[in-house]
Amino acid sequence: MAQRVVIAMSGGVDSSVAAALLVRQGYDVVGLMMRLWGEPTQDAAFNRCCTPDALAQARRVAAQLEIPFYAVDAQTVFKTRIVDFFIDSYAAGLTPNPCIECNRHIRWEFLLNQALDLGADFLATGHYARVIAGETYQLLKAVDPHKDQSYVLGVLGQAQLKHALFPLGELTKPEVRALAREIGLPVADRPESQDLCFLADGDYRRFLREHAPASLRPGPIVRQDGTVVGEHQGLPLYTIGQRKGIGLCGPDPVYVIDLRPADNALVVGGAAELGRDRLSATRVHWVAGMPPEGPIQAEVKIRYKAPPQPALITPQPDGRATVLFETRLRDITAGQAAVFYQGEICLGGGIIVRAPDPSTGAAARNA
Repeated sequence: MAQRVVIAMSGGVDSSVAAALLVRQGYDVVGLMMRLWGEPTQDAAFNRCCTPDALAQARRVAAQLEIPFYAVDAQTVFKTRIVDFFIDSYAAGLTPNPCIECNRHIRWEFLLNQALDLGADFLATGHYARVIAGETYQLLKAVDPHKDQSYVLGVLGQAQLKHALFPLGELTKPEVRALAREIGLPVADRPESQDLCFLADGDYRRFLREHAPASLRPGPIVRQDGTVVGEHQGLPLYTIGQRKGIGLCGPDPVYVIDLRPADNALVVGGAAELGRDRLSATRVHWVAGMPPEGPIQAEVKIRYKAPPQPALITPQPDGRATVLFETRLRDITAGQAAVFYQGEICLGGGIIVRAPDPSTGAAARNA
């Protein structure tokens, strides 16, 4: 009997081609699409990645491939675990990555459990990444460096990877579109999906003004020595490294250096003041299941599109890790993920915590 695979379908080209490849490979394939919470608009409340059109496209693809297709309601868990997390993080002066939390709690917890309940051996997605099995399961970067999504999958562990299939990991995006045309899939030229799918228009600042107005409290803009130089419109509207839109005039450019929610202050400075060579991460997860026994040399990505940087990673006994880079990085941002690599292998990662405040020597925890 063929092994059963549930494929997470979105109506897009990636998940559709992944489904087609699984059928070709002889699996017993079942299509599953989640209905996620979307911001209410004048027309309706649709998540942009699971609109009625996307649902119809996924059904068409499933019918063409002759596989069963089901839609599952995940609106409540998505609102609680992702949207509320997003709002709460910004209110705390952090810059979250909701895609990582979505993979942690929605795709590889909620949806994986749905797949197992359907008797599946595997859950497959259209992510660009690879899994190999040996003494342990390893998560690898995709062959296509422009589409690699291992950064947002670094939260997966052995319990998830034993059930994970990523059919697109060995392909490039042009090859995926070419396959879709060869197979005759109706979604071959469907445009790329966008991040922050629960926003009606992609504008997170407008979303926070409407859904979390209490988080947008005006406060002082200060230099690192405490000199007040202006007033900001709410810390969630700014991010580390930002230059435009601060609202200050002067002969030299200024950048956002830090967000200090304790006193609701936005810290700015010149280019020479921007960046640091170390970070601390909490909620650290190791794909292998256990941390290394001591410090390791590796590469670290501090954002999805950031290039990996050489660093020394030191596991801490409290489930944290410290990271010391070889050079200063400008955009280390509390709330983003630091993901660890050795070559093609994704080792895991954690969530960047706020840097110590030089005036107090204390660091805010966001565990």
